[in-house]
Amino acid sequence: MPSIVQAGLRGLCPRCGRPTLFAKAIKFADRCPSCGLDFTQFNVGDGPAAFLTLILGTLVVAGAITLELTLHPPLWLHMLIWIPVTLAGVVWSLRIAKGALMSAEYRNAAREGRIDPQGPDATP
Repeated sequence: MPSIVQAGLRGLCPRCGRPTLFAKAIKFADRCPSCGLDFTQFNVGDGPAAFLTLILGTLVVAGAITLELTLHPPLWLHMLIWIPVTLAGVVWSLRIAKGALMSAEYRNAAREGRIDPQGPDATP
């Protein structure tokens, strides 16, 4: 089983460790073709998106203000720099956060309203 950080950074299946977690840039696959784990049973929700928007927004605004106050570039240059940086940062950080959160859900056998201390592969 990959660690939560490895699963988040590399998009690894939390059960078998193959890079099959994502079907598209930030869209989960329906299931792992290697081990058959059903990814649709997990719900990471919008938590990562809301949290990362605040963090990334703060960093981009601080960078834009710093650039403006030091070099005074024209508006078109600001747009040329900050729009791609923001888009790439959102996709990259959201992918990592969603992968890590799904891996944590699997590892802790977390389901809506409860946490199973027995683990994901425990038998009753």
